[in-house]
Amino acid sequence: MKKHNFSAGPCILPQQVFKEASSSILNFNNLDLSLIEISHRSADFVAVMEEAVQLVKELLEVPSGYSVLFLQGGASMEFLMVANNLMKVRGKAGYLDTGSWSSKAIKEAKLFGDTQILASSKDKNYSYIPKDYPIPSDLDYFHCTSNNTIFGTQIKAFPITDVITVCDMSSDIFSKKIDVSKFDLIYAGAQKNLGPAGTTLVIVKDEILGHTGREIPAMLDYKIHITKDSMFNTPPVFPIYVSMLTMRWLKENGGVSWIEKVNQQKADLLYQTIDHSSIFEGSANIEDRSTMNATFLLTNTELEEEFNKMCANGGINGLKGHRSVGGYRASMYNAMPLESVQVLVEIMNELERKG
Repeated sequence: MKKHNFSAGPCILPQQVFKEASSSILNFNNLDLSLIEISHRSADFVAVMEEAVQLVKELLEVPSGYSVLFLQGGASMEFLMVANNLMKVRGKAGYLDTGSWSSKAIKEAKLFGDTQILASSKDKNYSYIPKDYPIPSDLDYFHCTSNNTIFGTQIKAFPITDVITVCDMSSDIFSKKIDVSKFDLIYAGAQKNLGPAGTTLVIVKDEILGHTGREIPAMLDYKIHITKDSMFNTPPVFPIYVSMLTMRWLKENGGVSWIEKVNQQKADLLYQTIDHSSIFEGSANIEDRSTMNATFLLTNTELEEEFNKMCANGGINGLKGHRSVGGYRASMYNAMPLESVQVLVEIMNELERKG
């Protein structure tokens, strides 16, 4: 029996994508060669890269004047690439601190210049999203993280500013409609809603690049990756191919508008169960709750052993919360079917009846 995978870290992908991807390892495009042994400069893989880029532009309605890249190093590499490419010599940047990943991005940015924390929710263990904070007009850029996997919070309304705006959307990219024109740079590790770890999607407005006054190492220079069509060095062919398959699946089923409705159904079902329960409670502020990662606690810790056992018997996997929050975390990425959330909810209701 396929388990219901609520894990926050690895990719949760459609079964048809797993099947197509696995067959490509044995024989890609009837070449009698594996995808991972063909040249990345061959016509067959170039076509994959071109389709992946085009699907990003189509699904997210990317305006003209933006480049789409598939890079390596994960979102963690983007923490320093963003600062390297956007912070001017003796410049400064502003960051919104909403959790572990934004904190790590801030740490990297400090290596390049004056890095200001404009607002933070650290005072309440990142259980909410700060609002109504000023964004100085003289910043080189403003950086935020749209969704926080560990703490279960998500930005519902982005601040309006004329400052160059950068967003780490690693854990909710393609989960809901966004206006790309409101951002100057978006980056996202693939391993939530796109594909396996190994590639990172970057959408960058071309005109913001090349103004720092510093020399940037080639591997960290967005402009070089743009001129080389994401193939300055050998790209991670398998993660890019799987990402392309996932975006095909998304397009075939109705695109981002379709999956946004499905994701809201899943989140509503679980949060309603939590809110009407006498033994469960949410750990994030209600107005800032993430549709991707629902964090919650058992009010009676004596029931944890029984709940864990019931989940294991029901095929529930990866529900344990991060150590900094405790309790439980249900990650409901795009390919998580509603049926899996229904199974979890039934177990929670059964425990409530027993309790």
